[in-house]
Amino acid sequence: MNVAVTVNGTTYERDVEPRKLLIHFLRDDLDLTGSHIGCDTGNCGACSVIVDGTLVKSCMMLAVQADGTEIETVEGLADGDKLTELQQAFSDHHALQCGYCTPGMLMSATALLRTNPSPSEAEIRKALQGNICRCTGYWNIVEAVKAVAT
Repeated sequence: MNVAVTVNGTTYERDVEPRKLLIHFLRDDLDLTGSHIGCDTGNCGACSVIVDGTLVKSCMMLAVQADGTEIETVEGLADGDKLTELQQAFSDHHALQCGYCTPGMLMSATALLRTNPSPSEAEIRKALQGNICRCTGYWNIVEAVKAVAT
C-alpha cells in the first residue's frame, strides 16, 4: 500500500506492507532511528511520537493508518545542533541515564507542554505515566519538565 506522510517537515511517500507498524516504518523505511522500540505492546512509551498534534505510541499504529498525517519524532525537536529548552533541561537536570526512554519522555513532555504550558507536578507525572524508565526513578525527568514549565 502507498503511504504518504510528512515527518519533521519532510514529505515521504513509500510502498509499505499493510501490517507494518509505524515505528518500523519510521526506523526501517525512513531511517529515523531516534524513536526506540522497547516492548511492541504499547507499555513502555519509548516509541512515542506526535501524529497530527496527538501523542501516540508508534508501535500501536500501522503505517497505513498514518497516511496523510504530519508526524513529529524526537529528531524533529532540535533545530540543527541547538537543543530545545526541554532537551537542555533534560541534560541540565540529569534526566537520563541509559537514554533508552528519553525519546519517548521528550515527546510526551513536549505534547504536554504544548497543551498545558504550566502543568503542576501531578499533571507532569500523569503525562509521563505511559513511559517506563528503569534507570532514573523519574525524579529528575519530572524536575526537567518543571524547569521549562511557565
